[in-house]
Amino acid sequence: MSMFCYQCEMSQKGGCGSTGAVVGTCGKDENLSRLQDIMIFGLKGLSAYREHLNTFKPELTKEIDDVMSETLYFTLTNVNFNFNDHINQLMKIGRAGSLVMDRLSNTHTNKFGIPTPVTVSQNKVEGKAILVSGHDLEMFERLLIATQDKGINVYTHSEMLPAHGYPELRKYKHLKGNVGKAWFDQAKLMEKFPGTFVVNTNCIVPPKKNCGYLDRLFTYKIVGVEGSTPIENDNFDALIKRTLECADANGIDFNETTTLTTGHHYKTVLTLAPQILKALEEGKIKQFFVVAGCDAPGKGGEYYRELTSSLPKDCVIITSSCGKFRFNDIDFGEIEGTGIPRYLDLGQCNDSNGAVEIAKALSEALNTPINDLPISIVLSWMEQKAIIVLLALFSLGIKNIYLGPKPPQFVNEDIFNFLAENFNLTLTTNAKDDLAKLLIA
Repeated sequence: MSMFCYQCEMSQKGGCGSTGAVVGTCGKDENLSRLQDIMIFGLKGLSAYREHLNTFKPELTKEIDDVMSETLYFTLTNVNFNFNDHINQLMKIGRAGSLVMDRLSNTHTNKFGIPTPVTVSQNKVEGKAILVSGHDLEMFERLLIATQDKGINVYTHSEMLPAHGYPELRKYKHLKGNVGKAWFDQAKLMEKFPGTFVVNTNCIVPPKKNCGYLDRLFTYKIVGVEGSTPIENDNFDALIKRTLECADANGIDFNETTTLTTGHHYKTVLTLAPQILKALEEGKIKQFFVVAGCDAPGKGGEYYRELTSSLPKDCVIITSSCGKFRFNDIDFGEIEGTGIPRYLDLGQCNDSNGAVEIAKALSEALNTPINDLPISIVLSWMEQKAIIVLLALFSLGIKNIYLGPKPPQFVNEDIFNFLAENFNLTLTTNAKDDLAKLLIA
């Protein structure tokens, strides 16, 4: 089906497009219909970051809310039939995404301190344990306070890994380590995890009815599944009680026990600017690769492991989001003779703005336009938050992005051709061939 719309009384029976039509009764064609779909998907991602920011600073969300309201109005029946206006509205959404990520990043660092590099224990659990998945650092701090001196150890999962980098969070001695990888390993993980599990934002995997952990699953605010226990009004008493009832982990290792590194917030990376510029001048750093995004189940994500593990030793990898779990167990070492790590984890998906801040600083220092810098961008996408990140990059004029592992189904040929022509957007193929094109000779 090339388009589908059933939002007004004029819709054809079964919805415009259900019988193969490419133009709706109102006159909206396939391209405009899909562009409006992208707007809605972008707003969904924007709403997530808006909610995170609203937790800390409600007074900073007004501009974001205005863009969301205006865009929803834009998609009403019989409002706008102009292609360029649709593109401009998408760019407005992207600028709002960039703004909300900047404000959220500053709010996090103002409250929890600027993250610094830290080595985190991976997949080793001891004692009474709580495993936390999601993005909400405010809730995480409240949980750490509530569980202090209770004989409970707290572990992170997926997008909570970067919490270890913040000084005001890692000061809690019962914050122990990370368990598991990206969001979709939850069900398998929790069947083996002996303690309780808290999901404070997306993504949650709906438990099967016969699972063995539903009575140990707790959800927070908007997150919910049938049979889980919601945490209300930041009251963690029930969670603490259930955790203490659970068996001790007794040193259980989940798959291979290792360590991970996180905490390379862009504000910390920028303190290395003199060393980075010197390494560039001396040819010790030849290229930066931004390999970031959200992960999804399947073999397609192995592309990013193959790509990063094949990079020459003079390349620096900048990452964020949960896609990094495809390769963050690799020891990439340092740029020879510099002490500069080859692997820099900026943090959660909402920290994606950090890569732009680093690029802007390099652009200014080298007096070179961002799109001419020795930076290659290879992104993975899974859901709507990745869409707002991509729109934010487009709105800033960032070009030459590779996107995978699968092409978005909501983008048709006309829209993709527009993005390819105006932003040089390229779909990934295979790691070996793409790397041959991306590496600077």
